Amino acid sequence: MKRILLCASLGLAVSAGVSAKDVMTPEKLWQVKRVSALGLNKENTHVIYRVTTPSVEKNNFTSKVYQVPLKGGSAQLLEAYQGLLQDSNVSPDGSKRLFHESVQMNTILASDKHEDLSNANAYVFDDLNYRHWDTWKDGSVKHVFYQDLKTEAKVDIMEGKPFDSPTSPFGGSEDYIWGPKGENIYYVSKKLTGVDYVKSTNTDIYRYNLADKKTTNITKSNLGYDKSPAFSPKGKLAWLQMDEPGYEADKNDIIVMANNTKVNLTEHWDGTVYSFKWSHDGKHIYFVAPTGGTIQLFQVAVNTRSKAKPKIKQLTKGQFDINGIIAVLDGQLVVTRNSMNKAKEIFKLNLRSKKMVALTKVNEAFYADLDLPKVEKRMVETKDGQDMLAWVIYPPNFDKRKKYPTLLYLQGGPQSSLSQFYSFRWNFQVMASQGYIVVAPNRRGMPGHGVKWNEDISKDWGGKAMQDYLDAIDDIAKESYVDKKRIGAIGASFGGYSAFYLAGNHEGRFKTFISHCGIFDTRSMYGTTEEVFFVNHDLGGAYWEKDNVAASKAYSEFNPVNFVDKWDSPMFVIHGGKDYRVPLGQGIQAFQAAKLRGLKSRFLYFPEENHWVLTPQNGIVWQREFFKWLDETL
Repeated sequence: MKRILLCASLGLAVSAGVSAKDVMTPEKLWQVKRVSALGLNKENTHVIYRVTTPSVEKNNFTSKVYQVPLKGGSAQLLEAYQGLLQDSNVSPDGSKRLFHESVQMNTILASDKHEDLSNANAYVFDDLNYRHWDTWKDGSVKHVFYQDLKTEAKVDIMEGKPFDSPTSPFGGSEDYIWGPKGENIYYVSKKLTGVDYVKSTNTDIYRYNLADKKTTNITKSNLGYDKSPAFSPKGKLAWLQMDEPGYEADKNDIIVMANNTKVNLTEHWDGTVYSFKWSHDGKHIYFVAPTGGTIQLFQVAVNTRSKAKPKIKQLTKGQFDINGIIAVLDGQLVVTRNSMNKAKEIFKLNLRSKKMVALTKVNEAFYADLDLPKVEKRMVETKDGQDMLAWVIYPPNFDKRKKYPTLLYLQGGPQSSLSQFYSFRWNFQVMASQGYIVVAPNRRGMPGHGVKWNEDISKDWGGKAMQDYLDAIDDIAKESYVDKKRIGAIGASFGGYSAFYLAGNHEGRFKTFISHCGIFDTRSMYGTTEEVFFVNHDLGGAYWEKDNVAASKAYSEFNPVNFVDKWDSPMFVIHGGKDYRVPLGQGIQAFQAAKLRGLKSRFLYFPEENHWVLTPQNGIVWQREFFKWLDETL
């Protein structure tokens, strides 16, 4: 093998008298247990959480539910927990409960259209939005209902409407809430169909009155995303809002409604909000947001009567991500947190001291037996003179006197944050533990470095962002411990696009490429992806718009397919059969082009996976083939 192997089975170089530890491997990664917080118990004394354990042998997951005291202590296994949790879906007076379920609205299946052909296996569509994420539309939509808990009678508050709530594909019960007195239900929906639906990001927040059954759109004036409604203890409504229509990665602001007036609390702040919760007294809102290559916790003052800009304060700092706020208590918050070296656990944050204490330590013993990679920030000066943060992950027992093969990680999105995330596929801990240095730049397009930096990638996919990647790898390649003859570029989604693009524009820097669910041809991507608003905004429009300068660049100068004649390095292509965001044909075209060009190439196809790889055995296959390819080509 060409790479430097650090696997424990081959032995580690350690100082005399020090026992060698194992390092993370693909198989070990799938032993990591996954922690998800379910909420607090009704007495606000315990956190209830789920631990999910993958089984590679059985190719499934099993879960157990526990509770742990907020004051700290041992966790307790729960046999049943539904009655213990606080339930926000129950009305304030306890008489009704909110839920959602599917309702059949349109006849799409041929077997329904032609009753004498019950075995027909066909769909008949007259409009767009015929598939979304990984599912073909069958004519059903999700509707919000409420049920009387005494009579069990239920009411569809969207009866007869061909719209979804929760929103597709990822919306859940957070998309609907009770009003403070239980007289109204607030819900999120994109009330559009067909072509209008796939071209728009215009979700709105609606108020349904139980007495008169009237529905009011309270965010009608905004044509971008409106979502995540939440009331303060004193009855003020807040939600997240994006202003620009059709732009899914626009700056996300916190809006508060006071006396029928909307106040933007974060308009003046040069960042974007991921999620939020109210304080107990309603005087503050706590939120999480990307900043400086991490995701941290912030606080904003809520004073809707003052014309002064609301004060925003960062509450946490460190080389970790705060994923979300689970609960707000007097003087403390319950949050989840992870880093590149450790999966998610639940923490308690003291708001006075800012001290964080782990409430769960599900994987603590597992990590204690491993030598962990070292993760460092590195600042890179870009070609146009900007300071760019890059994460550098070094192998365990890193030795500057040696030379290491190096991987340039190409982030997806293109506007997703490259933070201290912990992935069960693109896991830097595993990569570094197999002997690779990993360089992960926060190139143009990533949030957490100001709104302009985030927006600069739109309509410029092959421009500054690609140069940022080259600047990052050129910077680290100056170090004596980087083997300049063994540098690879790897990524998924927009990162997969980046691999395809750089393969024809890298001037000999990279010895190998790996592209998972990457965009190979922007023209066919426009013609087959299901969320057209994304390509309209980021590519600039349709390929047939001859006078559209931005779109013309996207389909010519920035289109990877136009540079295949310059491909000169091995190409490994990975794709899922149920990926409708970046459809399968993109990967097939790239593999076929590489093969016909005479390049060493391989195609890893997952028929039942979508844009991600989710099942245990497929996850192991992904990792094994990933490192096998690097062994062969780097």
